[in-house]
Amino acid sequence: MAFVPKKTGTCVSSMIPELAHVPEDILAELNQICQVRKLDAGQVLTDAGDAFDTVGFVTDGILRMQKTLPDGRQHVVGLLVPGDMFGRVFDGPMQFALEAAIESTLLTFRRGPFEALLSRSPALDRIILLQFLTEIDRSRDWMIVLSNPRVRGRLAGFLLTLCSRFQTVENLFGTMNGRLTVRIPISRADVAHLLGARPESISRAFHALADDGLLEIIRPDLVAIDSL
Repeated sequence: MAFVPKKTGTCVSSMIPELAHVPEDILAELNQICQVRKLDAGQVLTDAGDAFDTVGFVTDGILRMQKTLPDGRQHVVGLLVPGDMFGRVFDGPMQFALEAAIESTLLTFRRGPFEALLSRSPALDRIILLQFLTEIDRSRDWMIVLSNPRVRGRLAGFLLTLCSRFQTVENLFGTMNGRLTVRIPISRADVAHLLGARPESISRAFHALADDGLLEIIRPDLVAIDSL
């Protein structure tokens, strides 16, 4: 894990715009306790069950949330993108591992001092509450995607999610001949875990969408989308 020392005068509100709404004195204290961390692709931030004493926000890149099943298999259960919060305030160990899916930048705080600020600032507390409520809403939306009985339908829902929620992630989107190109930031196996399918089923679903003229497979991790 690469650590980047906090520069004097680091402004957390410029990295996480929502924090601009907290009082100036709280913002100043956040600036004092924040630290910027960089992770290379594949680096682990924390494992499931760890007493993780850090909370923070993704400012660039993507974090992969992974759960290890009793039989040893690992499943990707979610992705965190810029603006998303990680860590458990006023709570115990992490229930899943956090790993960088691509090179990522994080704004982090020691949990104890951050919790102390939460207790003193209703404005900061409200922002964190809204983060949790947004995550619950996203989970409900994801349940709709997973309820599709056909793998191609789930894959289409996943691609729509990439095109909406992942707009702030650099280098995922481009254009080619007037069409939107989307780089899939995780492996086919990870996509399969997310969608409750086998990797070979995901490959067939990609080709089914391509055969229907909805997208073109440029390479395994890059597609050009006509419509979904």
